[in-house]
Amino acid sequence: MKLIKAIIRKDKLGDVLKALYRTEVRGLTVTDVRGHGGETEVVETYRGTTVKMELTEKVMLDIGVSDHFVEPTIEAILGAARTGEVGDGKIFVLPVEQVVRIRTAEVDTAAVTPVA
Repeated sequence: MKLIKAIIRKDKLGDVLKALYRTEVRGLTVTDVRGHGGETEVVETYRGTTVKMELTEKVMLDIGVSDHFVEPTIEAILGAARTGEVGDGKIFVLPVEQVVRIRTAEVDTAAVTPVA
């Protein structure tokens, strides 16, 4: 089991969700986040004052999957989120020690969507 954390552009969320749905990945959590990566600094004027905007608004997806769904999930995200420009985001794959589905008390692979 793995936890896939993907940080993507906000405007690519709809495309990524469609791609994940086509890949049969249904269970996920979406969080609005702000961060700084390789983007150049953005300068905005607010009430006559120039301000450097150092944090960029992004969306983070947390997706728990069975091991054999890791690569298809990554490919779906890459295909839908990539623009080729700086700031497209990152995908992190983390090991998961245990998962328990609260509703049914199923554990581990049985509790992760999708299952083969």
